[in-house]
Amino acid sequence: MSFLRTSVTGGVGEIVLDRPRALNALDQSMIDEMFDVLSRWGDDDAIETVLVTSASPRAFCAGGDIRAIREYAVDGDTAAITRYFSSEYRLDQLIAEYPKPYVALIDGAAMGGGLGISVHGELRVVTENALLAMPETAIGFFPDVGATYFLPRLPDGVGVWLGLTGARLRGAEAVAVGLATHFVPAADLPAVAERIRAGSPLGEVLAGHRDLPPVDLPLRKIADYFPLGFPPAGILGGLRGATDDDWAQEMADTFDQASPTSLAVTAALIEAGASSSLEQCLERELHAAEIITATPDFAEGVRAVLVDKDRDPAFDPSTLDAVDEALVARIVGA
Repeated sequence: MSFLRTSVTGGVGEIVLDRPRALNALDQSMIDEMFDVLSRWGDDDAIETVLVTSASPRAFCAGGDIRAIREYAVDGDTAAITRYFSSEYRLDQLIAEYPKPYVALIDGAAMGGGLGISVHGELRVVTENALLAMPETAIGFFPDVGATYFLPRLPDGVGVWLGLTGARLRGAEAVAVGLATHFVPAADLPAVAERIRAGSPLGEVLAGHRDLPPVDLPLRKIADYFPLGFPPAGILGGLRGATDDDWAQEMADTFDQASPTSLAVTAALIEAGASSSLEQCLERELHAAEIITATPDFAEGVRAVLVDKDRDPAFDPSTLDAVDEALVARIVGA
């Protein structure tokens, strides 16, 4: 069974993500099929633009098929884990280097792997229903799919903030920080999609959608509290010390829901990614994914968030001060 629908009309190739019961989480078959389709279309002179949409009203793509990865990890099937992540990251690299305009229409959740198949593309159109996040530290993992490349290239502190806390951005906020390129009201999105399918010039289609609704992101606080290259324990200390700042206390509380080891790994990978190419970041992420999925925190985090859904993971160690720095260095490849 295929979870992708494809069509070509008027020089536009469209990929529709169609696994609604899993919120379009990318399984191995979807990754392989999407790579094959995009590879063919990239060399097809009859196709001028690629459009990626979702058949689900709730999600563009909620991420990778992490539950399956956990099963591989529990079964000790390291080959399946390597195959999954290497093919996913190969797809992300292909999208980043795609020779034709690649347009993702995001009207719902786009998290983890969902950002991998959108953020690396040329145009990312979001609505007020869009919800973008990299929530991996809560499941004992780290922001991957090239996130260690694109997060440190966002405005000061924003990438570290998103990576450590798993904070969620609404559509207009995503445009404001550079994760998305255009905001379109959800009511107008079907008409925009039809014009793209009809082959209308993308610049003309999106020309009337340059204005953003009001955005209230505390960018100065984010820059102050989440500097690149600062250890998570130091960031947490700064947040906890700001006792008169409710936002800071709210952000500090998110650390309590995350794997301390994942927080340390995430900070180190984002710092390394700031001076690396996307290809280097993806290679580093593959190495990290192969190791971190074998740790107890990964199985426990996925259990708590996605399997049993009790949201009460027992991470070990349970504090940043007790994190095994040698393990972090091995995961990061330092």
